[in-house]
Amino acid sequence: MNLKLLISSILILLFTHNVIAESANQLSWVGCGVSKKAYMDDLAKAYQRDTGILINLDGGGATRGIRDVGLGTADIGGSCRYYLPDNQAEMAQSFEPLAWDALALIVHKSNPVQNLTLANIRDIYTGKLTNWKSLGGNDAPIELYTRKGKISGVGRSIRKMIFSDFNIEFASFKQLKSTGPIEEAVASHPNAIAITGISSARLSNVKILKLDNIYPDYKTIKKGNYELYRPLFLVYNPTSKQLPQIKRFITYAHSKKGRDIMKKNGVVPYMEAMSLLMKQMQQDQEAQQ
Repeated sequence: MNLKLLISSILILLFTHNVIAESANQLSWVGCGVSKKAYMDDLAKAYQRDTGILINLDGGGATRGIRDVGLGTADIGGSCRYYLPDNQAEMAQSFEPLAWDALALIVHKSNPVQNLTLANIRDIYTGKLTNWKSLGGNDAPIELYTRKGKISGVGRSIRKMIFSDFNIEFASFKQLKSTGPIEEAVASHPNAIAITGISSARLSNVKILKLDNIYPDYKTIKKGNYELYRPLFLVYNPTSKQLPQIKRFITYAHSKKGRDIMKKNGVVPYMEAMSLLMKQMQQDQEAQQ
């Protein structure tokens, strides 16, 4: 072997070694903005401090998180919905529940309305209520902002929890591509209303309404008093080469330190409110009857 070929081979080996070493010391996360704001931003920082493992975070929504994991372009995904039962690629992934979030009703801070009922929400989303005056607000049109499509985390949760109909069309004033733009639109339009995750809403310049006179906070979500609660999942491929690292992170997220980080962000750790799961299962059974 001549000297140039030898040097070239050594460089290739060193590069390959460095790539492998680098991939062993980091994970990629893609997913919904609600999960990212709810716990992943702070949890990833803490995990890197304690383990030296970097978790690169990227948004794009729950559907992207689930499907990028399936494609192998992301190690773990963040999702505020479960897999679609008619999608084999999604069903092949593993869904680890980490926290409980809730759907929050958000309006502009100047809006005088304080409370809505579930019946009010249904009427707004189906176009039966079109003016804020009928709800105790200003004499102004109700401008409903929603997500494009029907399979986003928030959009699918609304359809399941409020309408029990995954195919229902909403009377949208405007449809936007993701949670962030919707929250920004509500923050800047006095007549706007939308539904988003409470974990994300808390960090936005919006007003959060009560639902049936109950405000969504840590205590009311944990006790199940606030009706529109839902799990947040970490999604991973059970055949991933990074599975040991992924499992290590899941263990960290469920640890006391991980749970404390979630609670500091106002999120209910999944393992600390298992009664919500039992209540959710009972509600699902009643809905099927």
